[in-house]
This record gives sequence, C-alpha cells and structure tokens, in this order.
Amino acid sequence: MPRIVEDIAQFLLWRLSQSGTGSIEVQRSELAARFSCAPSQINYCLATRFALERGYLVESRRGGGGYIRITEIAAHGRELWERALEKCRLPLSQTTAEHLVELVCRVGLVTHREARLLLAAVDRQTLELSALGRDEMRARLLRAMLGTLMINER
Repeated sequence: MPRIVEDIAQFLLWRLSQSGTGSIEVQRSELAARFSCAPSQINYCLATRFALERGYLVESRRGGGGYIRITEIAAHGRELWERALEKCRLPLSQTTAEHLVELVCRVGLVTHREARLLLAAVDRQTLELSALGRDEMRARLLRAMLGTLMINER
C-alpha cells in the first residue's frame, strides 16, 4: 500500500501545483478508479499526507455529488500559531509532532535550529514514558514551547 498511497499523493500534489488557487476538488471514486485501488486507500492517503499538521485542509462531502476538497493552508503568523497550539491540545504522536514542527518551520515561524530543539525535546527517546503518557507529555511540552515562541514573536 505505501507505493500506491505515494502515487496518489504525488498526483494530488501535482494537481494542487497546477491549480493556481491552492485548492482542488476531486471525487474519491474517480481517484480509486484511476489508481485501481479501494476508496479506503484514498482515505488513508488523505489522512496521512494531507493532514492539518502538514499544511492542508481536507473537506469532503459524501453522496451523489460528493467531492473531496484539498486546500493548502495559507495561514501565516498568528492564525498558524493558533492552529498549531490548538493541535497540541490532544495527545500527539511523534509523527504528528514532527509534521507540525516541519510546518511551522517551513512557513518561517520558527528557525531550523528552533525546530531541531523542539523535536529533540519531544522525541520518544527523550520522553521515556508509556505510549499514552508520552503522547500527552509531548503535546503539553510542544504547546508550552510553541506558546513561548509565539509570545516572544510579538
């Protein structure tokens, strides 16, 4: 499945780059037919490659005229800080935390050095706790650090 998911993601990224608007609408059934895969593989691709912490907003409408709309988040400054802090209200897996830090770094809210420090602090080897405790602690630490960086940015 990883290869098909990567192919779907590359196709959707290409479509986004060609759109000129930073947003596309596609039909799940058309994608499934194009890539000869199950709709669940489309769902998996959207959940893992186009999540909020990766800089995308995915909306879907099911039914006869249903569609999937993928939009690149053009949020900057305060709005993105707030979205990042909101994401940290729930337990964060290592992967989700990495994607979130990559996003705030990519848009220039933190430097590469700050990003490396954030990632080192929330790494699973740094947080030697049970899985659930680690994910909760990771979210609390990342929220506190991003909140501090946000305050210092003002």
